[in-house]
Amino acid sequence: MAKELEELDVTRDEAADRLEAIADDLRGDGSFDVNVSNRTVHLAPPDDIGMEVGVREMSSLLRGDREAFTIKLDWKPE
Repeated sequence: MAKELEELDVTRDEAADRLEAIADDLRGDGSFDVNVSNRTVHLAPPDDIGMEVGVREMSSLLRGDREAFTIKLDWKPE
């Protein structure tokens, strides 16, 4: 099982653009490619997929306040 993870510092507009591109691919017919780091991953979602949305608020004396928002989509490829 391979897992690719890419962490970037981007502007809000850049983050929105990336999410919109993925949403457009999800709305399309069939499979699509996603670039993560230096790798292109081919994805083939079915019509129904699992979705998880999470929000985390953290407070630390050393790191200060932080917020995290995650979206997880999963499925069995067609």
